[in-house]
Amino acid sequence: MTEQVRNPMFARIYARMMEGEDPQQAEYRRELLAGLSGRVFELGAGTGANFSHYPPSVTQVVAAEPESYLRERALAAAVEAPVPVEVVDAVADDLPFEDESFDAAVVCLVLCTVPDQAGALAELQRLVRRSGQLRFYEHVHAHRQPMRALLDLADRSTLWPRLAGGCHVTRDTVPAIERAGLTVERVRRFPYSPARLAPPLPHVIGVARRP
Repeated sequence: MTEQVRNPMFARIYARMMEGEDPQQAEYRRELLAGLSGRVFELGAGTGANFSHYPPSVTQVVAAEPESYLRERALAAAVEAPVPVEVVDAVADDLPFEDESFDAAVVCLVLCTVPDQAGALAELQRLVRRSGQLRFYEHVHAHRQPMRALLDLADRSTLWPRLAGGCHVTRDTVPAIERAGLTVERVRRFPYSPARLAPPLPHVIGVARRP
C-alpha cells in the first residue's frame, strides 16, 4: 500500500464525467494508444477510460491509480478490457517496478496533477526499456495571451488545483519530458475543451522515446 492519495469529491465528479465522455476525447485516447505492443505501464489510470482502446498487440497493461475511489472503477474496467490489465496502488514518483521492465509507458491527462512532475517523468524513464516509448496526451500551458495570463491566475489562486484534484494548468510538459532524458519524436498541439461550458485549453499528444 502506498501513501494514501485522497480526493473524494473530485474523484466522484470525475467518475461521473467519464460516464458520458465526449466522443472526441475517446478518439484522442485511440490516437494515443494506436500501435503500442508488448508490456505497457499506464500512470494515473483514473476510472480506466483508456483500457478499452488498447490494441490487441499489447500483451499486458499495468496501470497505477493511487486514489481509492477511482481505483475501484479502474478495477471494474479492467475486467472488460480487450487486453490483460493489472491495476495497482502506486504513486508517480515511487513506482515499485524494476528498471527497464516495460516496453512503453502511457500518461494521459495525469502529469498536470502529480505533485512532482520531474520525479514522475524520471520514474517513467527508468521503467521503460531502451528504445521504448512514452506516449503522452496532456493539457499544457498556453503560448498566447490572454489565455496564458488567465491560466497563470488560475494556478496562482490555488482554487483550481484544490477543486480539480491537484490539476495545474500552467505546466510545460513537452520540455519536461525532454529534460527527463526522453527524445520527443512527434507532438501535435491543439485546443480542446473537455467540458461543455469550459474554454478550450491547449493540449498535446505525442510520442517520446528513451534513447
